[in-house]
Amino acid sequence: MSSESTEVWTGWYRDRSGAEAIVITADGRRVTTRIRGIEYTGEGFAALRATDGDGQPLGGCVLEWDLPLPVVVDGASHRATLACLLTLNERADLSLTLHYEGAAFEACIAGGDFEEALERVRSQLPAGADFGRRLLQTA
Repeated sequence: MSSESTEVWTGWYRDRSGAEAIVITADGRRVTTRIRGIEYTGEGFAALRATDGDGQPLGGCVLEWDLPLPVVVDGASHRATLACLLTLNERADLSLTLHYEGAAFEACIAGGDFEEALERVRSQLPAGADFGRRLLQTA
């Protein structure tokens, strides 16, 4: 994903007060979402902070979303879906599951480092397979 494009993914926010549908936008460098009227943004999913005056980090919740992530094998692009589950408490725990060709490739990581978790999923793909695009770029 280039830093010039913006992607939009839908998902769910859950905490003790209930659940609500959310929209997540990613422009290649920053991730943004609005929860209960408050906008949160950060350089990664685990670094979301309120954009209002206090800048509180998002916590005590679970974010869940799916996004298309094609897999390329021998130059041919194949449909795949990346299911993401981020738990934000004292620390961030991220679980990614790539659903591709009837198989599930999983990675769970403490600390919520999306790129590291994605690399763990990539390493499980069959020889010669790779993701068809980048999702976030490191700053």
